[in-house]
Amino acid sequence: MPEHTTASRLQLSGLCFLLQILTIILFAAFVRYSPESSPGPCSQQLNCSWRNQDSGFQHPRFRDVHLQALLGFGFLVAFLGRYGPGSVAISILVVAFAIQWAVLIQGFSYFFLNGKIYVGAQSMVSADFCTAAILISTGAVLGRVNPVQMLLLTLLGVTLFTLNEYILLSLMGVSDSGGSLTVHTFGAYFGLMVSRILHQPHMDKRKEQQDAGHQPDVFAVVGTIYLWIFWPSFTSATTVHDNAEPWAVLNTYFSLVASTLATFVLSPVLYEESTLRMVQIQDATLAGVAVMGMAGEMLVTPFGALIVGFLAGLIPPLGFRFLTPVLCSRLKIQDTCGVHNVHGLPGILGALLGMLLTALATADAYGAVLKIKGLRSPPDTRCLENTVLWEVAEEGCDRGASRKEPGTSTLV
Repeated sequence: MPEHTTASRLQLSGLCFLLQILTIILFAAFVRYSPESSPGPCSQQLNCSWRNQDSGFQHPRFRDVHLQALLGFGFLVAFLGRYGPGSVAISILVVAFAIQWAVLIQGFSYFFLNGKIYVGAQSMVSADFCTAAILISTGAVLGRVNPVQMLLLTLLGVTLFTLNEYILLSLMGVSDSGGSLTVHTFGAYFGLMVSRILHQPHMDKRKEQQDAGHQPDVFAVVGTIYLWIFWPSFTSATTVHDNAEPWAVLNTYFSLVASTLATFVLSPVLYEESTLRMVQIQDATLAGVAVMGMAGEMLVTPFGALIVGFLAGLIPPLGFRFLTPVLCSRLKIQDTCGVHNVHGLPGILGALLGMLLTALATADAYGAVLKIKGLRSPPDTRCLENTVLWEVAEEGCDRGASRKEPGTSTLV
């Protein structure tokens, strides 16, 4: 046993060293600071219209998104009594590597120009979105993988996340501002896929993996509070147009409060516990924000956000009561933190809501000047003056012209 522990520690040390050296070399060869944050004159080849927004608009959002990924998700994975403090440490390890790897992989897709990757506030927000998806994935395999395997999962997950995002947002034109599909749904089902691959009957029957003591509730309290504080900024972080930001923030808040009440309605009926555990409130909070990822910037209306949030809040208690045992017994998928109930299903519900609102959108509903066009997209797939949500009705932007031609790239 001591020899095995020593070998594991050396493997982790060696892998961290190799990955860090690799990223340093790649950063030295390709990564440069974007002119958007530079005080000097802007090159004619680069679009620097984001520069004025970077310090006053994008930096606070980057700060909020980064805190959300590091503290919110970091404390949320401290679910098990046996692995609580260690899970927080592993989540920080995942964040540290995922951000570096995401800057490189996403940079080659969205921020690559003249042989260089230009990084700024927008690219860092995109990297944090990717990191959030990977942290969701780790919840499905928590307690059953070691740090070395977690790093390898991060290496693969970041690559697949970028590929999935490119297919959905660039090729298919899907709109997903807050990540209902790209962050929550992808993170949940990627983690479940890895969990199924790692299935070992004699190991997965150990009840100690489901041990949750009093200490994790403390982590759950802190993580849930961070969710309430910073998630509206997470949902609106990729919203460039000012008109879309208030809707994203308010819709998220209304969904949060309704989803929390929903778990107080249903959990006492399904479970015999006299008081609700903080983890259950945490799950309802996550479901409420996941469902608003795609539709947050749309005209959901206040009562609509309450309805959707309430429905999303019903999913976790029902899922843990009826779906999780089926996943474990029939499909041989052990979902340690219930990411299927908390992120996967609410993410799908959010995608369906976004599709419905897009189909029902009219110029009268959104105002005479603006019309619905689409939500989040990689920075190089929309005309700058019409990015993210809104398009001026009279001016317009040729949809075909907004797509980059093969072999070209546009830096925003």
